[in-house]
Amino acid sequence: MFRKRNEEIARPIQPIQSERVTSVLGSGTIWRGSLSGSGGVRIEGAYEGEIALRGLLVVGATGRVTCPHLRASVVIIAGAVRGDITAEKVEIRATGRVWGDVVTAAFSTEEGAFLRGQIRMEDKVDIGVAAVTPAEAVFVEEAPQQQPADATEGKVEEHGSDQ
Repeated sequence: MFRKRNEEIARPIQPIQSERVTSVLGSGTIWRGSLSGSGGVRIEGAYEGEIALRGLLVVGATGRVTCPHLRASVVIIAGAVRGDITAEKVEIRATGRVWGDVVTAAFSTEEGAFLRGQIRMEDKVDIGVAAVTPAEAVFVEEAPQQQPADATEGKVEEHGSDQ
């Protein structure tokens, strides 16, 4: 009401969509598998497998990740990561520990952070993960499906000759 017209109204800064956590793997949870797609993920439990994420990956202080080659847009580590990391931006917090090589365009650490590996800085990093829209997302089940006991269609049974 009493504000000058040329004065801008202060607005809260909205985080970029790729920098928001949309999924959480809670502490006390152990997960093995493959994680891919778009969006932000926070890991507070234990995760073992592949990670290819167009978005933010946060490994919380209680998080433990074992991944041969972790790929994400932004990776923030306060827990432990075992494996190589390729990301546009990597941040290792004071409680963070990394065993593996890092390829990134932006890198920062806090005092007390641990890294056993090499850092290779690039002008631009291609994480090799295509953006996936929710309409394109497909669930892939890795575990073999169990068939009902009476499902014998398509099976050939061989019996020994007792004659």
